[in-house]
Amino acid sequence: MSAFVDSLHETFERLGRIEARRMFGGYGIYHEGRMFALVTGDTLYLKSDAESAPHFDRLNLPPFTYMRRQGKSMPMSYRQAPADLFEDREEAARWGRLAYESALRSGQPPKPRKPPAARKAAAKKAPAKKAPPKKTAVKKTTVKKKTTKAASR
Repeated sequence: MSAFVDSLHETFERLGRIEARRMFGGYGIYHEGRMFALVTGDTLYLKSDAESAPHFDRLNLPPFTYMRRQGKSMPMSYRQAPADLFEDREEAARWGRLAYESALRSGQPPKPRKPPAARKAAAKKAPAKKAPPKKTAVKKTTVKKKTTKAASR
């Protein structure tokens, strides 16, 4: 895990326990089973919705965007976190609660984390899938017996 992601436990200490999970080359940041933030590179993005958007708009904080295969830019419902959040634990808790409340309003159910032992057991149970061997076509040939006059008499 990156040092930046590790530092978020301290940043959000007044919000409560958080958990970072690897995803898509970055990290999802969870509180009480709900993803309220994401990290890509060393940038923190907080969950937003129509109710919390004015707080982000006031500070001109851009949304997280990614490029689709067709070259189209797709914004997500996560907005860049304000820089003050990293200097003031109370400010971090306020923004963290704002993002967590947005996650609650999203209607997505919490995602429980499997204990490490269960994850290891699941990994052992799922063997690597092998492609079935290809069947080769067998060409059938018919063999005709020669009949001779002597054999037929």
